[in-house]
Amino acid sequence: MPNALNGLAEYCTSALDEHNCPSVSVAVVEHGEVVLAEAYGLADVTAARPATPGTAYALASITKPMTATAICVAADEGLLDLDAPVPVPDDHGWPDPTVRQLLRHRGGFGAHYDFHYDVHYAGPGSGDRIDATPYAFLHRPPDTAFEYANLGYRALGRLLEAATGRGLADFVRERVFEPLGLTALHLGPAYPGPAPRATRYTTDGRAYQPYCDTSHPGATLGWAPAAQLALFAQSYDRLLKPETATAVREASPVNPSLGYGLGWCLSRGAGPLVQSHGGGMGGVAAIVVTVPEQHLSVSVLTNSTDKTARDKVTHHILDTLVPGFSPESINPFAADPVRPLRLPTPHWQGSISTPEGDIPLSLTLSPEDDRAHLHLNGESAKARASASRAWALQATFPVQLPTTDARINSPALSLHLRHDNGDLTGVARACKPGDTDGLLGNLLTHTCRLQPR
Repeated sequence: MPNALNGLAEYCTSALDEHNCPSVSVAVVEHGEVVLAEAYGLADVTAARPATPGTAYALASITKPMTATAICVAADEGLLDLDAPVPVPDDHGWPDPTVRQLLRHRGGFGAHYDFHYDVHYAGPGSGDRIDATPYAFLHRPPDTAFEYANLGYRALGRLLEAATGRGLADFVRERVFEPLGLTALHLGPAYPGPAPRATRYTTDGRAYQPYCDTSHPGATLGWAPAAQLALFAQSYDRLLKPETATAVREASPVNPSLGYGLGWCLSRGAGPLVQSHGGGMGGVAAIVVTVPEQHLSVSVLTNSTDKTARDKVTHHILDTLVPGFSPESINPFAADPVRPLRLPTPHWQGSISTPEGDIPLSLTLSPEDDRAHLHLNGESAKARASASRAWALQATFPVQLPTTDARINSPALSLHLRHDNGDLTGVARACKPGDTDGLLGNLLTHTCRLQPR
C-alpha cells in the first residue's frame, strides 16, 4: 500500500504552500497495523519546530466519537440506558431526548459553541466564560430533525459523569484509550506533559494559545497523533458488545449521501461503507476515515482553521486507496442552494429572546437587490439576504447583540427564519464569522419571531 502513495510528500508540501497551512500529519492503518505515518511542515512556526508523526494535534469534533464510545461502554456495563430520557431543564412541553437521540444529533438542541482561551490572550473576551445552561433548551421535539449540537454532547458528558462517578476525561482515558493501548490520546483543554503538540494557527497565520476550554468538552477537546487516531477509528468497537457495535452504525439520514449514527458519520448509497468524522475550530482542521470492508483507516490532521489543505490531502489519499471513493461520502453538509427572497411584505418587526430578556428588532427587505436593513438596539446595518430550501430568510449583519455573553466575542448577528403561519420564526445567532480578526468567537443561538408590520 505505501507504494500507492509515492509522491505523497510532494503533494502534501504543495498543498501546505498553496493554502498557507503550517503542517499536516497523515497516517494509514490496515488490518490494525500502522503502514504509513508521515508529517510535513512546521508544528510551531515561530520555533521552526517540524511536525513529526508523534506530534499531537487538537481534534475538535473528532472528540465526539470518543465520547460516544465511552457512552456505549457505560451502556454495555449497565450504567446507563441508550434509550432512557435525558432530562432537559426547560419547559419545552415535549418528551425529553434519549441518549441515542443525543448521540445522533437528533435531540432537539440548537447550534452552539463557546471557547475560553488562555488568560494571557489580550483580545476580546479574555478570561470570560460562557455559561451554556441558558442556551441548552430544545428548539424542536426530539427525533424530528438532525441538527449538529455540541450541547447534546455536553448533556451526554454530564450524564456519563453522573452515571459512573468519574470525570469525563478520566473515564474516557481509563475505559477507552488505555484498554486500546492508545495512551497518547487525551481529552482536555491543553495537551499535557512533554510530548510535542502542534500550535494552532488562524487562517492568516497568528498563533492560538495552548489552552482552549469550552462548556462542551465531550464534543470538542480531544487530542491525538495521527497514527493513534487512525488506530482508534479501527479498534474502538473491540470495547463494545457486538449488538452495540452494530447500533453505532445504524444511522439516521443527514443528506442523500450520508447519515449520522452513534457518534460517527456513515455513508449511504452505492460503494463501500465509509465511516468518518471531521473536526474544525480555531486552529484545527482534522478528519479520520475508516472503510471497514478494506480494514483501512486514514487520519489527516492540520493546525490551521482553514480546512482546504486538510480536504485536499484527504481526498488525494482516499482517491488512491478506496475504489469508487466520493467526497460526498464524508461530507455531512447538505447542499442548500441560495434562492431569491419570496416574502409577502418587506416590513417586519418582532424580538429576539435572550437570557437577559427580549430585544426588539425590525427588518426591511429590498427584494430588488436582495438586501435587508436591520434595526436593533439603536443600531442599523444592511446585509445581503437570501432564501434556501431550509429558510425563507437568512442573513448575517455586522451588529452586536447587546447581551453580556454576546459582547464577549460574538460581534455579528445571523438570522435564519422560516415563514410560518404569516410570521417569520427561527433563530438569531450571535456569532463571529471566522478568525481573520482576533480569534474564533462563540456561537450563541436564540429564538426569534417577527410579524408583518
